[in-house]
Amino acid sequence: MSASLATRRVLATLLAAGTLIGAATLPAAADDHRRDHRGPHSSLVIGDVQYDSPSRHDRSNRALNREWVEIRNTGRHSLNLRGYTLTDQQGNRYRFPDFRLEGRSAVKVHTGQGRDTRHDLYQDRNRQIWNDRDTATLRDHRGNVIDTESWGRCGHQHRG
Repeated sequence: MSASLATRRVLATLLAAGTLIGAATLPAAADDHRRDHRGPHSSLVIGDVQYDSPSRHDRSNRALNREWVEIRNTGRHSLNLRGYTLTDQQGNRYRFPDFRLEGRSAVKVHTGQGRDTRHDLYQDRNRQIWNDRDTATLRDHRGNVIDTESWGRCGHQHRG
């Protein structure tokens, strides 16, 4: 009987230790899973930026459309950008329409007016917004930051 009792105690201790180890690792695994659905793991990134058009004082639509921010989908699957926003440091905001960005493709968001296509979207503004020192921020439809791109003062910086 004493050998059986000792065996049961050792087994109980091992099971309790295993439960504690499992419980300790569970929050980290749950946290990692939650992070997979946030911006840093998104396939959307801000690509090239053409800011501060050479003809800055020219408010023609052509000059406005020489200023743009490129949004890239680096993933294989298409994504609907409806409700996503693109903002600058001064608070100018562009809200994406019901727009599907195909996998491994890009769209340029121009400042001026034009007809939206699968490669070009237009903010319909009448003045330039991207300065020589600025930050473009892409947020999803819930307001979570997906990507930022800064340039100017400290050089060109990308934060994802």
